[in-house]
Formats: sequence, C-alpha cells, structure tokens
Amino acid sequence: MADNTITLTGAGPSGSSQGAGFDAVKTRKQWQVVLRRFVRHRLAMAGLVVFFLLVLFAFLGDYLWKYDASQLNLGRYQPPNPDHPFGTGRIGDDVFAKVIRGTDFSLRIALVVAFIATTVGVILGAIAGFYRGWVDSLLSRFTDLVLVLPAFVMVAVLARSSYSTEEISRGGGTSNWLTVAIFLGLTNWMTISRTIRGMVLSLREKEFVEAARALGGGPLRIVFRHILPNTVDVIIVNATIAIAQAVLLEAALSFVGLGVKYPDTSLGLLINENQNELVVHPWLFYFPFLFIVLISLSVNFIGDGLRDAFDPRQKRVRA
Repeated sequence: MADNTITLTGAGPSGSSQGAGFDAVKTRKQWQVVLRRFVRHRLAMAGLVVFFLLVLFAFLGDYLWKYDASQLNLGRYQPPNPDHPFGTGRIGDDVFAKVIRGTDFSLRIALVVAFIATTVGVILGAIAGFYRGWVDSLLSRFTDLVLVLPAFVMVAVLARSSYSTEEISRGGGTSNWLTVAIFLGLTNWMTISRTIRGMVLSLREKEFVEAARALGGGPLRIVFRHILPNTVDVIIVNATIAIAQAVLLEAALSFVGLGVKYPDTSLGLLINENQNELVVHPWLFYFPFLFIVLISLSVNFIGDGLRDAFDPRQKRVRA
C-alpha cells in the first residue's frame, strides 16, 4: 500500500542546530493530518455540530417531548407558542412532534440509501476498473443503462405500490420507508461507481499492486486489501454527498405522493400534506422545509470539509 505518513517541518531559530533555520522533523500519520485539516474547516465543523444535533433531535426527541406525533385534539391550527413551538395542525396534532418523527424517518432513509449506493458503487466500480476488458465494458454499459432509466423505473414501481385513498382513510397499509430507501439506493450508485473505476484503473498499475501480485495475492485480496483502502477519501466524500441527495430525493418523491406512506412519515410527506396551508397556516409548511434544508446543508458542509481535508495537494501542514 501507499505510504500513509506525512513529514512536517517548521521554521526554527536561526541559530538552531538543525541548520538552515529548520527545526526537528515531525512525522504524522495520514489520518492525523486529515483530522487536523478537517477541524480547521469552520463550515465543516459547524455542519458536523448541526448534523449531530439533528440526529439527537430525531432519535431522542420522541422520548423527551411531552406530546406524541399520533396525539390529536390538542387544538386546531394554533400558531407557534410556548406549549407548541411549531404550532398545531388541522386535526389538532403537535407539529413539533410530527417534525421529530419526520426527521427520524428521513435520516433513516438517507443513511440506508448512502450505505446501499456506496457499497454497490464501490464494488462494481472496483471490479470494472481492475479486470478491464469485457468485464469493464459490460459493467460500464450497465451503468449507462441505469443512468437513463432510474427516474422512470422508480416512479413506476413506487406508483404501483402506492396505497389508495380508501386504504389510508381506514388506516391500512404497512411500513414502506425501507422499500423507498432500497429503491433510492439501487438507483443512485452510478456516480461513485464511475469515480472508483477511474481510480482503480490508475492504482492497479502502481508498484505496490505489482508487489502484491508478485507475492501471490489473488485479485480479490489485491482489490479489497490494497487498492480500495487508497480510495477511502473518495468513498467517504461520496457517501456524505449521497446522504444529502437522498434527503432531497425522498422529500421530492414524498411531496408528489410517490414516496413514504402511512403509517410511516417523513419531512417530504409532511410538506405534501400541508402544501395547501402555505398561505393561511405557513408554519405547517415551513418547519418541515427548514429541517430538510438544515440536513442537506450540514451534510454538504461536512462533505466539503472532508474533500478539502483529503486533498492530496495539501502535503505540508505547519506543526
């Protein structure tokens, strides 16, 4: 594998025994340099704090808030007030509690989508780049095909599985958030696949790969033990981007009625339910929308920070 240490030097006193004005050489591991750069990225740190608070809000809010998302008859269309910070809806439900539940499901979907898209993209891209030839051609054409089809296939399949109005009014239907996440994950792996393929095509010609072959390493061992660890920066950055994209895609699908269905909920579904209330009762629309924006921006800032931290052009960092 490639060397993962970086040697750092700093200016020392003119009379230093090191000569030429340099102090002692200090060696840091690659992860230490990356962490140092990331911590110094203010927007990335702000994004990390906001995202962490959103995760706490989503997964602990139900246990800490006094109202439940399914609790009704709390007073219809109350504007934001100390008892109901986000107001109440048309059936007397607490909007704050519903936003907690919606954020929970939206984050679950985003994390599942990012995991599936990253895993599929990395595996297919690595196989195509390492084996080349007909394997590369077949996988590349398959990737091109999926790039053309996903929107149509996803909408068609989800539309067929949508519940009717009568089923919803009877409280029918089963949990479908995982189905939505799987569909989104299986139709959003193409970008990372192409990126990893290009990197593997370059890395497979490096000396450390040739050394692994000479020592008897098999293809799978070379790919997963030696090549992919050298693409971890790209994988991490693309995974964060996938989270932000998944939140927006799920919100868009749910907004048009082709995403999450009851008994599940999401921020996009909350917006869809209250789109006609925008003028008369705007808090029903704007609070779920605000949380979608916060999730997307915070994850994008984290991704930008990681991209800068892993930037190979930044070789020297002052101690």
